Formats: sequence, C-alpha cells, structure tokens
Amino acid sequence: MGRLDGKVAIISGGARGQGAAEVRLFAQEGAKVVFGDILDDEGMQVEAQVRELGGDVTYVHLDVRSSDDWSKALATAEEKYGNVNVLVNNAGITFGTKGIEDTSGDEWDLMMDVNVKGVFLGTKTAIPAMRRAGGGSIINISSTAGIIGIGRTAAYTASKGAVRIFTKATAVQVSRDGIRCNSVHPGPVNTPFLEETTSNPEALAARLSKVPLGRLAEAEDIAHGVVFLASDESSYMTGSELVIDGGSTAE
Repeated sequence: MGRLDGKVAIISGGARGQGAAEVRLFAQEGAKVVFGDILDDEGMQVEAQVRELGGDVTYVHLDVRSSDDWSKALATAEEKYGNVNVLVNNAGITFGTKGIEDTSGDEWDLMMDVNVKGVFLGTKTAIPAMRRAGGGSIINISSTAGIIGIGRTAAYTASKGAVRIFTKATAVQVSRDGIRCNSVHPGPVNTPFLEETTSNPEALAARLSKVPLGRLAEAEDIAHGVVFLASDESSYMTGSELVIDGGSTAE
C-alpha cells in the first residue's frame, strides 16, 4: 500500500529538480499524477522514466501564468483519472542575488507573475475540482525566504512571503469544503535552481555556513515532506508551515 493510493495530483514545475522528485515520489507512493512545466522535452523525459518504473503519470505543457494552461491541466486530470485530490504549486523562478536597486520593474513583475500569480491561478482552478472530489490538499512551495528577510534576493523573498500568507488565507476560506492548504519552506536545495551558488565554491561555503546541518538538501528531502502533506497522515494540518531547511531559520 502506498501512502497516496487513490489520490490524483497536479504538480507544476515538474520537469526537473524538486518538482521532478515530487512527481517520482508521488507515483512511487501510488498517486496518479498530471504534471506540467514549460520545459517540454525534459518533462516528457520524466514522464517516460516514471512510466518505465510503473508509475501512472501524464505530462502537459503548463505555463503557470496562463489560466488556459491550468484549465487544460485540470481537464486532463479529471478526464484521465476521474478527479483531483492534490495540487502542488511547485513552479517558481529566481534572479539570483539581485538587490532592490538592481531589480528592474519588469523583473519584479515576472517574479510576481510566476511565483505568486501562478500559485493563485493554480489554486483558483483546483478548488472547484476538489469540491467535486469531496475535498483535497493544496501544497504551496514557499521558501525560508518567505519566513526571514533575505536581503540579497528582495523580489524573490517578497514573492515567497506572499505565497506563505496566501496559503493561510486559502486554508481559512476552503476549510469547510474539506480542502486543506499548507506551505512548504525549503532551505537551500541541491537542484539546478541553486546552480549559481553550487557552481561557486566560495558562495557554496558561505551558504552552508548558515545551515546547522552543514549540507544542502536533496530534492527528495523536500519531496518527502510534500508527500506527507498530500497524504491523510496530515489530515489535521491546514494553514501551517512545514519548514525543511537543515536548521537555517533556527538561529
């Protein structure tokens, strides 16, 4: 028995890194998964790899800024698998270490469009489907940057703080429908998303000096937490924050 047997999930940003790890682990735990990204070649590769291992997953093109793309992803899930029980708003972008004065208005808008509006659109699209399914779990991937002020990435920090509070507002609004909503706050994760840091030994050493456990997270470390929030094991959790950061916000 898998921890997600009988669940149907939609996962955004699933073509690589943490999103791909979530797709793999969800399938391994028995969920049927529709996952999307704008990296179609990589997404199709993940789909083929997971199917080869026996997982039931379907890749779709999903630009999280597009209401139409979200509607198509949801329709695919309901038509292929019957309903939707879980949404993981995983897709996100960053611009590295740009401070406030170095960030253009267009860059700020793009950050908010992907990291915040994308979460809003995914949530808005999934809620009616979850009502039809009798309930569900929405999991929004925020960051430790949504809890503490990381000045070197001001726009990213602002976007992840918005995701954190949007999660709580969603949880309160949809709780009577049997829908839960929680946020996940990873610390530094060893994925392409952190390539600017991992490719520079000095930058990596400086980052790890602020992590009490002394290492980067692997994508699977975060994916296991997401599986917990998607499963019935977390049935009394909503509006909460799951921090998986190696201790970096503890001091």
